[in-house]
Amino acid sequence: MSNTELLKARNESFAASFSDGDLGPLPKLSMVIVACIDARVDPTTVFGLELGDAVVMRYNGGRVTSAVVDEITALSFLVAHVTGQDAPVFHITLMQHTKCGAQQFAVPNFQAHIKQQTGVDVSPSAITDPESDLLVDVDRLCGAQNLHGSLTVSAMLYDVETGLVSEVMGPQSLASLRSDRADT
Repeated sequence: MSNTELLKARNESFAASFSDGDLGPLPKLSMVIVACIDARVDPTTVFGLELGDAVVMRYNGGRVTSAVVDEITALSFLVAHVTGQDAPVFHITLMQHTKCGAQQFAVPNFQAHIKQQTGVDVSPSAITDPESDLLVDVDRLCGAQNLHGSLTVSAMLYDVETGLVSEVMGPQSLASLRSDRADT
């Protein structure tokens, strides 16, 4: 059986008991999770999410890049439009993990090789220290002035050996974080 056939068979099993055809487009938990593409790190499994609970965005290293900011910005406008609110209200959870393959993107020679061979700059996805990188990514969200201050953000680190998540930064609004940064 090919992988495609396996996926189709699993989908048929899923569809046999599917009862969520009436779900709306907005996540029930008003949450966006930005996480790594690593196959060991599936936020739906790690957090016990059900279909429709959250929007899950997966990128190399789970890093906040300009593309991530653009996607969250577009989503926030969609949420405000669909709900009729002036300001979007949802939570962004940033989740990185231990033993991330994107740590290889921090090696200068490897970065240069990829850039030379493909023209792709992987440095925005590089992981050097997951906890400090998460805080850098929170700063990137704070610096994105097109993201409304009503959005909240938190940062979590998933340990691939234990399955546990630790909180690096608790939930705070972007407005509050921006204000704190302006005071320092």
